[in-house]
Amino acid sequence: MNVRGRSYGYVGPADLKAAVRPGGGRRVGSAADFAHWIAERTAAELLEPFTFVVGMDGVLRLAPRRSEHVACADGEHVLSAGEISFIREADQWVVDGVSNQSTGYCPDVVSWPVVAHALDAIELGRPPHFTHQVVFRRCPGCQECTIVREDDFVCVFCGSDLPKAWNIDVDSRC
Repeated sequence: MNVRGRSYGYVGPADLKAAVRPGGGRRVGSAADFAHWIAERTAAELLEPFTFVVGMDGVLRLAPRRSEHVACADGEHVLSAGEISFIREADQWVVDGVSNQSTGYCPDVVSWPVVAHALDAIELGRPPHFTHQVVFRRCPGCQECTIVREDDFVCVFCGSDLPKAWNIDVDSRC
């Protein structure tokens, strides 16, 4: 099954994108890739979520939490981005939590199917949806990007109403 969604261009600070060097995120396209990657993690690293993106090829890329999503994606467009954590359950690794929290890409919550597909491809148990959904919107009034909290679609910067539909695009800046 080929799952393909909307692509998201980087909308964060230009200086972060300019600093990107190839190889920022580890491509994890199979169960063997994941087993090798997770074996390299320290106990301290496993206590925090990791940065992830799903590249335009539909493959998961992982990096340490404090990595920029744009670096994890090698500066390219993505199908989703956020944070992910793993735990051992019955002698296997499973996804403990996963969000679309990425202010560099501001992906919509509808990007979940591509994340699920990427996780299924590496045979990881996973939740049925993002465990923490972040709703991003660009204010039509002041053009700032903001996070909608508790279904309050009002801009925290200028008080304008925010659209109900996702409206971040590659020409905007978060």
